Amino acid sequence: MDTRKISDGISVSPQITPDDVSEIAKLGFRSIICNRPDGEGADQPTFDEVARAAVKAGLEARYLPIVSGKVSDRDADDFGQALDALPKPVFAYCRTGTRSATLWSLSQATRLGASEILRATKAAGYDMGGVVRRIVNGGKTPTDNGDARYDVVIVGGGAAGISVASSLQARRSGLEIAIIDPADIHYYQPGWTMVGGGVFDASTTAQTMGSLIPKGVHWIKAAVAAFEPKDDAIVLDGCRVVKYGRLIVCPGLKLDWHRIEGLVETLGRNGVTSNYRYDLAPYTWELVSSMHEGEAVFTQPPMPIKCAGAPQKALYLSGDHWYRNGAINNINIGFYNAGGVLFGVKDYVPALEKYIDRYGAELNFFHNLVAIDGVAKKAWFDVVKPDSAVQRVEKSFDMIHVCPPQVAPDFIRVSPLADAAGWVDVDQSTLRHKTFANIWSLGDVMNAPNAKTAAAARKQAPVVAENVVADIDGKSPIAQYDGYGSCPLTVERGRIVLAEFGYGGALRPSFPKWLIDGTHPSRLAWLLKEKILPPIYWKAMLRGKEWMAKPEKISAN
Repeated sequence: MDTRKISDGISVSPQITPDDVSEIAKLGFRSIICNRPDGEGADQPTFDEVARAAVKAGLEARYLPIVSGKVSDRDADDFGQALDALPKPVFAYCRTGTRSATLWSLSQATRLGASEILRATKAAGYDMGGVVRRIVNGGKTPTDNGDARYDVVIVGGGAAGISVASSLQARRSGLEIAIIDPADIHYYQPGWTMVGGGVFDASTTAQTMGSLIPKGVHWIKAAVAAFEPKDDAIVLDGCRVVKYGRLIVCPGLKLDWHRIEGLVETLGRNGVTSNYRYDLAPYTWELVSSMHEGEAVFTQPPMPIKCAGAPQKALYLSGDHWYRNGAINNINIGFYNAGGVLFGVKDYVPALEKYIDRYGAELNFFHNLVAIDGVAKKAWFDVVKPDSAVQRVEKSFDMIHVCPPQVAPDFIRVSPLADAAGWVDVDQSTLRHKTFANIWSLGDVMNAPNAKTAAAARKQAPVVAENVVADIDGKSPIAQYDGYGSCPLTVERGRIVLAEFGYGGALRPSFPKWLIDGTHPSRLAWLLKEKILPPIYWKAMLRGKEWMAKPEKISAN
């Protein structure tokens, strides 16, 4: 018997026999639903046989037979009513379990989000892609799809999405391009570290989405519910369907604040802050500038995260402020990193360690923040050292800067585009999807082993644009991405360690060493971060001007 749990209230399975019923009862189930018509298979027991065994075992049994491939809206309603009425947990079965899983999905469509339903059924081993439009449509068969079609559809209007749209326009005028994104505001997220350090004003990092969408590109202001890559279709909330010739997926990632117990309830007060949110970065500076003694804690979760240096950038700028105003000796700084190293590319570590020493910061590796009590000013970490048992430790704080765990968005993780970890599955060189040849991905959501930074997206956008146009022309990919990413580590106000690297940690400097040596703190690199990069972002990258970002051609050899 192959029992597959979908939720606490229901599990499904392939065909059972009367002999299985006693085991079903022992597992704690209180009801059985049969969704397979009698006589469908020569080796199939009848429902009456199963029902007699159920009565003997003290279980209720219900017969809701469904012809394979013909689950009607009425069937889903009947299943939902049965599920509500029967004692739980319920055990449902058919030939393979798929009909039962489908009925559950449709019956719950008005109660649960599409991503939640798809995630639950996928975890149980059932693909609901064939009924995703009905799930999004509240469990009912759509009567009017209202399809729109574009040559290229881009999911996500962040740095990656707008940049690749502009790069496509620069290469091929006349393409019908659409960007799907529900947001009203576009943020320059690399600036939030500087907001938290008292350098930038938060308002300078935000512009309206409408002002940035390239002229001639259609903006579909909606959220994506699901993908149907076999039909070249995207299902939006409300069950509208958008068709595409080519698809580019770059919605960014999801900050999973809820994964840390107690965090959401205390964010923005009680000394709990994060530069990973626009509205909280100013609070970071408020805490730092008013603190003169006490315990300052900075956390970093397991990888992957966007801008892996950002958690320690907050530490350095805070430490520098306290160093300059003379409070540094009265403040205990602790860096709690779920990983085992200060920075993933060893060439930059010596320079960073000097600043750790300068600010007297204590390094705590393999410490993952799991819970926080803002009122009590306490945080708890799971210490997961190699070959050691997990240990829970408590730490008091006066201020704590939290970097949240980060995952792919829900609608990506449950989609056919995702790998086992939930990220869009691409070839790391061409950024083309490994399964679906007319789909590409870039930015934070795809699974290439590179740093998730805006600088990476700046390099990726021309590569994807070049390869999409080549595909339109019937050619093979012609551009490749080398894994480039940049992390300007703000080690003090006025100096930056400019980390630039590609796949495997290979150094990829943009400037000659005599101008900027990225392995040492540099004033010129600070000038680049403070004065030059923001206008390059707004006026060049988002407008398809590929300064220092020309794609590398794939060698013919």
